[in-house]
Amino acid sequence: MQVTAEGKSGNRTATKFIRKVAGMEFAAAVRNGNRVVAPLFVIAALVLVSAPRTSAGRNPGSGHTDPQSGKVELLHVQGDVYMIAGAGANITVQVGEEFVIVVDAGLPEKSQEVLAAIRSVTDKHILYVIDTSADEDHVGGNGNISQAGWALPNTSRNPVVSDEEKFHVQTGASIIAHINVLNRMSAPTGKVPLFPEALWPTDIYDNRYWRLYNGEGVYIYHPSRAHTDGDSYVFFRRSDVISTGDIFTLASYPVIKAGQGGSVNGLIDALNQIIELLEPKANEEGGTYVIPGHGPICDRHDIVEYRDMVTIIRGRIQYYIKQGMTLDAIEAARPTLDYDGLYGATTGPWTTGMFIEAVYRELSSGNTQQEQKAGAGR
Repeated sequence: MQVTAEGKSGNRTATKFIRKVAGMEFAAAVRNGNRVVAPLFVIAALVLVSAPRTSAGRNPGSGHTDPQSGKVELLHVQGDVYMIAGAGANITVQVGEEFVIVVDAGLPEKSQEVLAAIRSVTDKHILYVIDTSADEDHVGGNGNISQAGWALPNTSRNPVVSDEEKFHVQTGASIIAHINVLNRMSAPTGKVPLFPEALWPTDIYDNRYWRLYNGEGVYIYHPSRAHTDGDSYVFFRRSDVISTGDIFTLASYPVIKAGQGGSVNGLIDALNQIIELLEPKANEEGGTYVIPGHGPICDRHDIVEYRDMVTIIRGRIQYYIKQGMTLDAIEAARPTLDYDGLYGATTGPWTTGMFIEAVYRELSSGNTQQEQKAGAGR
């Protein structure tokens, strides 16, 4: 269920039915040791609904929809939680009893519109900004959003400056992220950092989770490897909303940044962790809502489908690897065919081919445990 004015795209339901038929054909062929030859109507239908999107209007920094093509929009999710779309990555806003928590800050050129959207629902000060990764469309607005807030006196950027100004602190909300985000945004002495210091996290954690309280429990969880090795997802307990960052996004196939510790196996593990926290209201719909890194508000049904998609494609690629097929041969076999209409792209910063290659490189390099896990997806 999508909690927005727009419903799911028209081809999503059609694709679900067609890929079910195609999946049965694939499974039957594998069991019988035969070549996979789908009926002509399945092939024709898949071509119609699975035509990959082009990259027009995409943001080169992330591989997702370009925010410049749309306006900044604030949507109430449920409880104390809102979503802001159109500013780069989706931004989550929790308006608690005492202050405001913002998850991801979007792009810097959209910051004034983001702040105006927040001020349209509350005049409480922003106390925390939480980064779910080090991607530019998530952290680019850190400085602007932080400086519009108010900081606690024990943060590294905002110390008590002197006895005469004993209780005076400079403006600036605390920026929270996993330590690997800080490591990636900063640089060793003598090196040029990827981001200016004003955007760096001021408060970091290096364990499995961090907890806050703002009228409800706010849990920040870290999966060891997913989109990158610095991801966080945030669970607002009473509002019953989870903000996932780019661990889950409907705008493309998963962006697996292997050079930053990303892993398809770790991403599936992270999706399973998130699914365990989701409680549907009825028939897998409603209940706990999910704010993805990009795309509309979702529920358990949507993220389960996404997890299943990644698992199935991983299993297919592992099967082809076991058959001794090269990367070129696997790409020609189109293991993503029945999902390309929803997530595929032939050009741009993150294409279907790049996703297939990322999965192939990880599984073909790997160990027995990876193969056993991936084989289950077939």
